[in-house]
Amino acid sequence: MEVPLSSSHEQLCSLLAERSFQLGEFQLTSGARSDYYIDCRTTTMHAHGQVLIGKVGLEAIRSAGLAPDAIGGLTMGADPMAYAIANESWRSQNPIHAFSVRKRAKRHGAGQLIEGCFEPGARVVIVEDVITTGGSALKACEAVNHARGEVLGVLGLVDREEGGVAAIEKAGLRTIVLYTASDLRRNLEQSEAGAPV
Repeated sequence: MEVPLSSSHEQLCSLLAERSFQLGEFQLTSGARSDYYIDCRTTTMHAHGQVLIGKVGLEAIRSAGLAPDAIGGLTMGADPMAYAIANESWRSQNPIHAFSVRKRAKRHGAGQLIEGCFEPGARVVIVEDVITTGGSALKACEAVNHARGEVLGVLGLVDREEGGVAAIEKAGLRTIVLYTASDLRRNLEQSEAGAPV
């Protein structure tokens, strides 16, 4: 789904290109080689990044007509996104609370897989910082479904354009992507060339 452009949307694209998009030779988790690497945490945990992600993420959710009770995803990439959007939703007086999905359940206490503001029956949006294969988002969706929540859709900050969005949509989930890797590369190249972005 296409996201409407705003000043905040453009600012966040520039911040991601500047702080999170690196050119070079990299080996990815999958073992594949790539000429770029995206580390969204250097933007999602940045003070200005938090403000922008809150605004842009909430705007995208509202524009898509989604009305979740909660937002979250697989720790730790999804965490700062979920917290930023929850914060902005409170400011807009229409709160969406945040939760985190552990990679494995705790072996002590209540042994929960999902932490934070989630309860059975909750309608949720799953967030993911970088969508590559879609596996992390689908794992979070599976945890929510198992805990008797309802997944309304998936919100991705950056799509690496390697089939992950198609895999999520094939599972029957609506997917909203804020930026693609191509968007960030183009923004970085224009910035380095001194052209307006």
